[in-house]
Amino acid sequence: MTSIPQITLRDGTTIPQLGFGVFLIDEADTPAAVAGAAAAGYRHFDTAQMYGNEAGVAAGLAEAGLRRDEVFLTTKLANPNHLPDDARRSFDESLTALDTDHVDLFLIHWPLPTRYDGDFVSTWKVLEEFAADGRARAIGVSNFQIPHLERLFAETSTVPAVNQIEVHPYHPNDQVRAFCAEHEIAVQAWSPLARGALLTDPVVTETAAQVARTPAQVLLRWAIQRGDIVFPKSVTPARMAENAALFDFALDAAQMAALSGLDRGPAGRIGPDPDVFDVL
Repeated sequence: MTSIPQITLRDGTTIPQLGFGVFLIDEADTPAAVAGAAAAGYRHFDTAQMYGNEAGVAAGLAEAGLRRDEVFLTTKLANPNHLPDDARRSFDESLTALDTDHVDLFLIHWPLPTRYDGDFVSTWKVLEEFAADGRARAIGVSNFQIPHLERLFAETSTVPAVNQIEVHPYHPNDQVRAFCAEHEIAVQAWSPLARGALLTDPVVTETAAQVARTPAQVLLRWAIQRGDIVFPKSVTPARMAENAALFDFALDAAQMAALSGLDRGPAGRIGPDPDVFDVL
C-alpha cells in the first residue's frame, strides 16, 4: 500500500486520511475482515457501539499482530446511551470489547435533537471527561449540523476534533464542510460511494475510464482531494487493496468539478436527516 497521508486534528492528534470501516459487517465476519485490512496496510479502523462488532475488531487486530500504538481506533456512542451515566458505562464497555485502555477517537454517533429534551450538551461534557483522563485521545461528533455545533461552542469548552457526516457527490454537504473547515474540525465522509448508488452514474464511469481506475477509486479519490477522511468497507481482500490504491493518481480540476456537479442537495441523501433522526 502506498503511504497514507496523515491529517493533524485541532488537538494535535494525527489520523490516517484513509481507514477501514466495519459498518454492517457481522460480528462473526469482522475478525477476518479487520485482519485482512491490516494485511493490506490499513492502520485506521472505524467502528461503533451500534455496529455490534467492537469485539470482532479487537479479535482481528490481535490476529493481525499489530501493536496498539500502530493502530488508530475509533468508536462511537450508541443512541440509547446519551444520558451521562449511560455514556460512562457504555464507554467502559467499549474499552473492554476493544481490549484497550484507550481509543484514539470517540464520537457521539447522532445528535438526536428531538430526544433527551434536545440535550446533547451534557453528553458532550461526558466525552470531555474521557478526553481529560486520556481514555479518549480525541473526541468528536457524527452527523452534527451547523446549529448543533454552534450550541456546543456556546455551552462547552471543547470544539470537536472531527465531524463524521454523509458526504459523496450526490450530497457533498458543502455548507457543513465549510463550517467545519472554518472552525478547524476535520470532516470524515461516511458512505463515500452513496452505498453503491454512484458506481454506475455516467459521470463517475466516464471519469473512471479517463483515469483508468474503477468508479469506487474515483469516488474515494474525489473525497481525498477535497481533504476529507474516508474509510471504505469491504470483506474482499482484492477490494480492500483496490480501495487503498488512491495515492498514485489524481483527478484534474475539470474531473473534480464534474463529480461535484452531481450535487442533488438534500434529495441526494441516502441516510437519515440528522435534524429529525431519532431512532434509539
